[in-house]
Amino acid sequence: MTELMTHSEALCRPHHDTKIAVVLSDDLQTWQKLNVTAFLASGVAASATESIGSAYADAEGTRYAPMFGQPVMVYSADQARLNRTFDRALHRGVTPAIFTAALFGTGDDDANRAEVAARRRGDLDLVGIAVRAERKVVDKIVDGLKLHR
Repeated sequence: MTELMTHSEALCRPHHDTKIAVVLSDDLQTWQKLNVTAFLASGVAASATESIGSAYADAEGTRYAPMFGQPVMVYSADQARLNRTFDRALHRGVTPAIFTAALFGTGDDDANRAEVAARRRGDLDLVGIAVRAERKVVDKIVDGLKLHR
């Protein structure tokens, strides 16, 4: 049976020109972190279809859905650093996927968009963002953040 790869081993894998980063508020409950990560990853997948690898198949030929063809790094940040990371992304011309606290109380995609549309950018209560861009650009956006544990 194959053992799981350590984080260090994963970082030694072949170089990718782009990088995906998810940044989560450090004060979320575990279920919220998982929920926000899933939604933000879907935003990256929808806006960067080239980030998706090929479909999987096992030795018996059972097919499985494709996933990102590159690592996704997940970071944790307090509110000030999350807002700073958001501003850095926008300043560098990177369109982030966003998740606000209000989205925990909505029931569908239309309501989610209405919640975001009702607020000015500076009034968004961000709890997470995700970005995909050239590796060096993402490194500058997330500079100073720690990987989520």
